Amino acid sequence: MFFSFAKIADWSRVKTLVRRYGAAAPAALAALGVAMAASSMARPDADRTAEAVARITEGDLSARGLQALSARMDPAQLALAARFDPNETRAAVLGLTPGWESLTLAGRPTLELGVNGLDAQKRNAAMPAAIGALRPAAPFVFNTATPADRARALRCLTQGVYYEAALESTEGQEAVAQVILNRVRDPNYPNTVCGVVFEGAERNTGCQFSFTCDGALAQVPVGWAWNRARVVAERALSGYVATKVGTATHYHADYVHPWWAPTLGKITQIGAHIFYRWKGLAGETASFKQTYAGREPTIDEARFARQRLITASAATGEVGPDDATVLAEGGMNMRTVEIDGQTRVVGVASLGGRRQATPADIAAINARLRAFEAPPIVAPAPAAPAPAGVTVMDVEEVGRPAN
Repeated sequence: MFFSFAKIADWSRVKTLVRRYGAAAPAALAALGVAMAASSMARPDADRTAEAVARITEGDLSARGLQALSARMDPAQLALAARFDPNETRAAVLGLTPGWESLTLAGRPTLELGVNGLDAQKRNAAMPAAIGALRPAAPFVFNTATPADRARALRCLTQGVYYEAALESTEGQEAVAQVILNRVRDPNYPNTVCGVVFEGAERNTGCQFSFTCDGALAQVPVGWAWNRARVVAERALSGYVATKVGTATHYHADYVHPWWAPTLGKITQIGAHIFYRWKGLAGETASFKQTYAGREPTIDEARFARQRLITASAATGEVGPDDATVLAEGGMNMRTVEIDGQTRVVGVASLGGRRQATPADIAAINARLRAFEAPPIVAPAPAAPAPAGVTVMDVEEVGRPAN
């Protein structure tokens, strides 16, 4: 009897456990299903890419491993990778031919380096500023060797601000001054203020700032505008930083669209000027580490105030004879020069072999035009004789208005 009672008690406990675990079974099965589903989901692309890179490079991310990785890329992938490489130290030209954005399939491409006018403004507006392109610039350290060097640096920077942005806002002028001082600290440019402003003015290959070559220096500055530009230059040399452009090293007016614009990082537009910086490491704040020389070169402003032709003799490097005289005589004012180790032919040639018209030629052409445009004087035709037997009578016209 006691044994039977004990068995009944055990059976009651078994039934209680069965009911308890039976109630928990659905939750357990659901958890198991989730785990199985999770194990059967597709792996993230990032994981598979990481495994592929590890397999190709064999875990070696040195130059050897990266070379093995890049060997599997096609040219398009390599260009895209170079474009977004944060450690790239060169300007990202992307392998494009200068002037690529102005080429069309209709007709032959021109030799112009860009477009201008309304078309340029549309292109500039359509190209947004690069996300995160702005980098802070450090204040300029202006330690000159002598007071004369300080005066020369101030004059050169004032000239740059005046001739490039005289009619811009103060903010726009400060941005131009910032670009000039950024170049002074950029290893790609001279390490003096006057050296940056007048870079290329002594060569036949063109100037970095057009006012040093186009004769603008021959014009007497407007007093109030010059003083305004001088104040901006003094502030910049004293350490003021134009924060909206940061490490910008390039700019252009919004009515032109140079070929190099897509190769740089667009920062912003202030007034009529659009500002850019180098892409990659070259545009970072730490790259502007060139030390200011402290001694400014002496600038021959009288020479640079003359508008100069881009023609030169290979022997002397001086400007060639007057183009108008040579072309008027039917010749071609061409010169063979050596530029950066390459021999090039530069100068002006008459169009189609035709000579330029002289003043006497122009006077003769105008005389012929006047004779052609003058109304001809036609004498009245003689009256035909009347036929035989016909009496000629005068006819009086009534009601005809008098002349």
